[in-house]
Amino acid sequence: MKKLKFVLMPAMLIAGLATRSAAQINLPEVRIIVSTYKYLNAADNREMAQPVRMLERKAAVYDVKKSEYYDDDYDGYYISFYIPDGEILAAYDKDGKLLRTAEKFKNTKLPAVIRDAVMQRFPNWTIAQDIYQVHYYDHKEKADKTFKLLLQNGDKRMKVKLNEEGKFI
Repeated sequence: MKKLKFVLMPAMLIAGLATRSAAQINLPEVRIIVSTYKYLNAADNREMAQPVRMLERKAAVYDVKKSEYYDDDYDGYYISFYIPDGEILAAYDKDGKLLRTAEKFKNTKLPAVIRDAVMQRFPNWTIAQDIYQVHYYDHKEKADKTFKLLLQNGDKRMKVKLNEEGKFI
């Protein structure tokens, strides 16, 4: 077998580093808000449908200070985010920190844990309607999540309520 050796001359190395440092790219300033990540981690809706995740991201990155209604005199702001599938009412302080949310989504794709729990306990029933609610508070690590379902079996109907772990309440 033949072995190949690459030798890099010192002059070529210096020339290469000089061209790299001269070609700098100026990127826009990125502002990271810790409360944004705290909210998204607390809500943790990776298994939920795209509209739920999209609206929560909008609430998380909303900048109160850039709003046309912003005024230094007010201590807090209530902002509503709407889509046909749901809504979020978010409370922000005057610095733009997300303090709490009340969220409600109708007839969205349910996580597997919820579907499996319903099918196991009520095998002959179907989910006719569902409401997904989230209550986030800044001082809590996890958001409170509940699923209110309307089950149907022929002409019989029943309402059930589950937590995020699939336990009936």
